[in-house]
Amino acid sequence: MPTLNWIGKDKVISHHNDVPFRVLDRKYTYGDTPDSGNMIIHGDNLEALKALLPKYEGRVNCIYIDPPYNTGNEGWVYNDNVNDPRIRKWLGQVVGAELDDLTRHDKWLCMMYPRLTLLKRLLSTDGVIFISIDDNEIANLRIICDEIFGKNNFISQLTIESGEVFGTKAAHVNKTFVKVKDYVVAYSGSSKALYSRIPLSDASRELFDTHYSRIYKDGKSLSLIDFLKTQKSVVETFRKYNIPLKKDNVNKLMNIDSDFKNYIYSDISDFLYTDQPFTLTIEESISEKYREEEIFEYNGYLLYKTKKGSVRMLLCFKDSIKDSDDYISQYGRCSYRGDLWKGFHIDMRNIGDEGGVEFKNAKKPERLIRQLLKWANNNKNGIILDSFAGSGSTAHAVLKLNNEDGGNRRFILCEMMDYAETITATRVRNVINGYGEGKNKVQGTGGSFDYYELGTTIFDPKTGMLNNDADTEKIREYVWYSETNTTYVKPEADDNQYLLGHFENNGYYFYYEKDEDTTLDKNFLRTIKIKAERYIIYADRSLLTKEELERYKVVFKKIPRDIKKL
Repeated sequence: MPTLNWIGKDKVISHHNDVPFRVLDRKYTYGDTPDSGNMIIHGDNLEALKALLPKYEGRVNCIYIDPPYNTGNEGWVYNDNVNDPRIRKWLGQVVGAELDDLTRHDKWLCMMYPRLTLLKRLLSTDGVIFISIDDNEIANLRIICDEIFGKNNFISQLTIESGEVFGTKAAHVNKTFVKVKDYVVAYSGSSKALYSRIPLSDASRELFDTHYSRIYKDGKSLSLIDFLKTQKSVVETFRKYNIPLKKDNVNKLMNIDSDFKNYIYSDISDFLYTDQPFTLTIEESISEKYREEEIFEYNGYLLYKTKKGSVRMLLCFKDSIKDSDDYISQYGRCSYRGDLWKGFHIDMRNIGDEGGVEFKNAKKPERLIRQLLKWANNNKNGIILDSFAGSGSTAHAVLKLNNEDGGNRRFILCEMMDYAETITATRVRNVINGYGEGKNKVQGTGGSFDYYELGTTIFDPKTGMLNNDADTEKIREYVWYSETNTTYVKPEADDNQYLLGHFENNGYYFYYEKDEDTTLDKNFLRTIKIKAERYIIYADRSLLTKEELERYKVVFKKIPRDIKKL
């Protein structure tokens, strides 16, 4: 399989192993449900992802991230050429003297590789990760994702219509190409995960009746179901399955008859559009709304020049103006045809007020994320992770989706920038409580979340000893995870107070006291009440001989030497 090399790769390819393990320090709970599972973590997302491993490795059902696009633009609230002082400092520490030789693409790859590696560890085998990106790094992203997640785990590369070809900003006649699309790359946690390709996925079928309810053909505008009634083969297909020819049954038939599904997507999808099409004849367009504008033809499009001088699309027609005196529909609001997800440029123009916070040029529509979540995993109790949280669109989508279907999905957001509290957490509070005024009032979804800062490290970076400033329960959680690779649950059994738990017939004990040496001896063994096939016991020292350890089926591990570094 082809791999990608860049300056600094050798320094970052295993860097996730050297990232210090930090505890998560809860600062406050918002709402009335502590430990709801909804988390906002402020701090370097690389360290935040490492801190999540003990509880969440292999448990995250869906990941959505919107990393810097690396456009070279210094003006965003996201510093999008990966030149933020914090990133440069991190790169200098990890890559070293080669930092000044890095191009912005090298920097971006160095930044992304260890983060994607940890995200892979957190993703469940039946989970899916979505990554938003644009032309600047799409090629590099695909290659490193093939390397990290596995080429066989690639699901699809979605094209998201983020701008109009002929519209408010993009329709300038003197430009050959305009940027009207972004991408979302999707990978599964395992090649065994049962994900069909997105174009004919449940997401498309689910939205079919909602957004594709009318059809335009041969100069006529009909409801979809009225059009289908005119098609003999369609009528026969409905009769074949004894299904009434009604709109609500279109999706049902698409699920059970592949020929009918293919007919919908291949033969008539070009003519489908939304419930409220914008329909004007050329005569109506010119005489009523645009009669004061300068109108002209250009490459098969009817354009008009505004009083301010910009050029916009009026109508799109077949071969010439004469062929389009019927009805011409505007773009559909949300169509899923092939790998092209159309219509999201409408959302992009109107997301300034989403969540009641300003985040100029950097928000993603919560509707896009919500639809990805619907497609990715129908688990209403799933865990959703976003490690480039930004304004908190992912939490917004999760809360709204829960409110729609009664689910209990939980979100985890990681944000390194200082606006984690003032923008990210503020937006989530707004979504929970409701925001806006008058006709723009948005009802609250309800909910709770816990806000965390990255706390101290488990190990003292200077001495390598356990950090006495770290909470003992967090250390116990770390040790348990390092041994069993499972989530720590505080034992309730009436046993030795140093019991961590039992796993695969082994009893685990962590005999640790801050600022005090502990000794494993026969007196300690007498305090163990629960029988096990073997006992793994951590302590500062042991007085038991090799023969006694074998006799009592004890494996002694010295603190901190034998504690595995994650």
